[in-house]
Amino acid sequence: MIVYSKASSEIELKQILELQNKNLPQSLFGKEKVNEGFVTVCHSIEVLKEMNNFCSHTIAKHKDKVVGYALSMTKDFALDIVVLKPMFHEISKIISNKKYIVMGQICIDKEFRGKGLFRGLYEFMKTTICLNDFEIIITEIDMTNQRSLKAHESIGFKKMKDYKSEDKNWRIVSLKV
Repeated sequence: MIVYSKASSEIELKQILELQNKNLPQSLFGKEKVNEGFVTVCHSIEVLKEMNNFCSHTIAKHKDKVVGYALSMTKDFALDIVVLKPMFHEISKIISNKKYIVMGQICIDKEFRGKGLFRGLYEFMKTTICLNDFEIIITEIDMTNQRSLKAHESIGFKKMKDYKSEDKNWRIVSLKV
């Protein structure tokens, strides 16, 4: 049984980091990166805690273990994570008057993929975290991460903009709350 909730303990945040570390490009081998997708940013526990204090992360748990997460990030963190600075800059050029939250990263444990957790995390995020505070959820996806692009499109995310930053091509997408 999967239970969705807001991250509320340091144990849960550490489990998010464990799952994140398993899904960074350098942790994946062969075609795993292409077939399974990947996460780009490696967070520190301090930044993860600070982000969670501003706006709780969404987690999916199975038997007290985090098996999926969607990180919440407000524009207050625009300068805190180097790789995300260009994204926030691009967002500022597109959106000026809407209240938005950035889903900073989503990840599902391999054993739980294809079971609806991706959709479940976003539904929980929309109905619990965003309900009265935000109009849209925005995220960016590395354009080589076809699994993530397709998954986001399948639940209603719409392309806002493609852009290049250093050696990577990114797509910014949004979902109305």
